[in-house]
Amino acid sequence: MQHLRPTPFDLVFDEAGVETTFPPIRTALAAAGQDPRDRDSFLMLREVVSLLRELRPEEGLGEGIGQLAALLHHSYLFWDAGSLTQQLTEDQLRSLLRTPPRIGAGPADQPAFYTQLPEHRVWAQVIPGSPHEPLDGCFQYSSLVPGELRVLGVFGIHPERPGFSVVEVGGARPLGLARADGAPLYAPTLPGGAAAGLFSLVGEEELLELGWRTMAEMGVGNLAGRSGPQLLTPDS
Repeated sequence: MQHLRPTPFDLVFDEAGVETTFPPIRTALAAAGQDPRDRDSFLMLREVVSLLRELRPEEGLGEGIGQLAALLHHSYLFWDAGSLTQQLTEDQLRSLLRTPPRIGAGPADQPAFYTQLPEHRVWAQVIPGSPHEPLDGCFQYSSLVPGELRVLGVFGIHPERPGFSVVEVGGARPLGLARADGAPLYAPTLPGGAAAGLFSLVGEEELLELGWRTMAEMGVGNLAGRSGPQLLTPDS
C-alpha cells in the first residue's frame, strides 16, 4: 500500500475538532430532511455559519468566502462518506491523462472522495498573471443534478505556505473538449515541462474532465457502503 500524505482535509481540520463540529451538522441536516449535497441549504444551517466564522481569518476573505464555503462543503461530504481517499501512482496518472477511460452515463449517488495526485506533476495558473501552482488533488461528489459532478481542485500546498488555492467546477462531462492551439489535453505549458514529465491544466473544463476521468478510472462507483478512512487504489 502506498504512503498517504496529509490531505487538505487533514491540514484544515484536526480530528478532535471534526468530531466536535461535524456530527451536529449531520444531525441538523437529518432533522431538516435535507440532502447534504444541497449547498444552499447546507450554508444556511446555524452550525455551518458558526464554523465558517471560526475558519475565516481575522482580516476577512472578501470574494474568497465562496471558496471557503466550497471547501467546507466538500470537506463535510468527504468526512460524511468515510474520508475515502484515492492515491494515483505516476504510471496511473500518465495513463489517465493521455488515454481517456471509458465513462458511462454519469455518477449516481456517488459518495464523496478525494483523489491525491503524485506531487508536483500537474500544474495550473490558478490566478491570471500569477505563478503556476501544483495540483495536490481533487475533492468530488455527484451533484444533485443527475449526470453532473462537482469537483474542487486544491493547488499550491507547501509546508512554508499558510494555506492553499482552490478552484471549483461542476457539470456534465465536457464534450468535444480541445485546446485552441491544437495541443493535447493536459500537455505541459511550463518551459521544459515535457522533458520533466509534467502536465498542465488549461481552463476549468480540463479540471472537470479530470474529475470525470478519475471517477471512471478508480471505479469508485462500487464503494457505496464502505466506511472509515481508507486509502484506495484502482485495484481496491
